[in-house]
Amino acid sequence: MSTREPQYQRCLDLAHSQGPEHLGLMVNQGWHDDPRRLGFTLARYTFVAKMFAGRRHVLEVGCGDAFGTRIVRQAVERVTAVDFDPVFIADAMQRASAAWPITVFTHNLLAGPVPGTFDAAFALDVLEHIHPEEEDRFLGNLAASLEAEGAAIIGTPSLESQAYASEISRSGHVNCKTMADLKKTLGAHFHQVFGFGMNDATLHTGHEGMSHYLLALCCGPRGAWDGGDE
Repeated sequence: MSTREPQYQRCLDLAHSQGPEHLGLMVNQGWHDDPRRLGFTLARYTFVAKMFAGRRHVLEVGCGDAFGTRIVRQAVERVTAVDFDPVFIADAMQRASAAWPITVFTHNLLAGPVPGTFDAAFALDVLEHIHPEEEDRFLGNLAASLEAEGAAIIGTPSLESQAYASEISRSGHVNCKTMADLKKTLGAHFHQVFGFGMNDATLHTGHEGMSHYLLALCCGPRGAWDGGDE
């Protein structure tokens, strides 16, 4: 069998030589329940890829099934992706690609910084799952995973969006913030914080209160959270 237009023959050749790609566990559920959400998720990864293009070693914290991580890998030299749930790490490892190698392993950032040397890090849809009393430990350990000149991107649903979010989207959200609160929280761990809004797949710098999703680009980590008594 061959395609009518020769440029599409690679579609068949690739499917025959290595089989079709498989969706990750999280993406599979989203594609089944709310197909549009996949577009929004991949747009967030595209933003990270654009901001970190050319970076040497990028860390993803809370990668889930790491389905979108390949978009970032395409733009940088190396990616390490971690998650505290071994179920999703096992799924990501099963779908590993030699063409787009990504190092994945289980790590809980609340237990300490990620071993390695990273010049950038990002966490999408993670902070809202971290209890407020633990967010300083989480962000401090993320900052401590970075080199002195490192940068980080934090993405999270806005507090204002939760009134319109679906039940499954709100599930587990214990720490959503306004943009002002997000900047204040991140400012304790980074010297510079730049905020962006996102509605669906559209990035903007418009009215913060109307942003469904918040993205913060952070520069200059202040160092590890020491965990000591105040």
